[in-house]
Amino acid sequence: MGRIAAPPPRIAPVTAASARSALGILVLDTRFPRVPGDAGNPATWPFPVVTKVVRDASPERVVRGRAEGLVDAFVEAGRALAGEGAAAIITTCGFLALHQRSIAARLPVPFASSALMQLPLLERLLAGGRRPGVLTIDAAALTRAHLLAVGADPETPVVGVDPEGEFARTFLGNQPTLDVAAAEREVVAAGDRLVAQHLDLGAIVLECANMPPYAAALRARLGLPVYDMVTLGRWLYAAQADSRTCT
Repeated sequence: MGRIAAPPPRIAPVTAASARSALGILVLDTRFPRVPGDAGNPATWPFPVVTKVVRDASPERVVRGRAEGLVDAFVEAGRALAGEGAAAIITTCGFLALHQRSIAARLPVPFASSALMQLPLLERLLAGGRRPGVLTIDAAALTRAHLLAVGADPETPVVGVDPEGEFARTFLGNQPTLDVAAAEREVVAAGDRLVAQHLDLGAIVLECANMPPYAAALRARLGLPVYDMVTLGRWLYAAQADSRTCT
């Protein structure tokens, strides 16, 4: 697949009935393409979703600016989603882990800020001597504070994609086109580095909500289970609605 451009925003129609069992998604203010599998693409989900763009929440501001000054905007958008019938809410950026508690405390429905929230569970689930590792869009920006904010081991191994590569250029730089094949190669290469540096890994968690399209390639390459915002969103939704809609 060659370079693709971002299509016009597409919001799936939501009826009053479907909204009552929808997953709400707080979406960053972006123009980059969201390919199938991306947490912010409504077609990724096998059940109804409702989305809300958080204005001025650019990738740069949320990832490297720690979403300073944006918490109220996320809360306001989250309350709007709940008012539209969202039974639970997720986001499209794992760096919002820093604000998990402060946002969740102000919303009327369950809220999951980051795929990183799966780390503490995996730490307890994996076979003895194994631990999870993290792939992120920006290893320099992902700190111990992000891990501690979701109850994860602050010594969890973290590796980022090439900061000069296609993936970071597109998603952190908020560019309107994406070379999907190049992005996949870079995510898989980061997975190779993570496993080579830490031989005790038993699972991978993808911090970035733009990485799930490449989870299958990572699983095939590394032979490890891969968790991301889509696995977390499916789990969160499954407790809110008929499980037959979560397949």
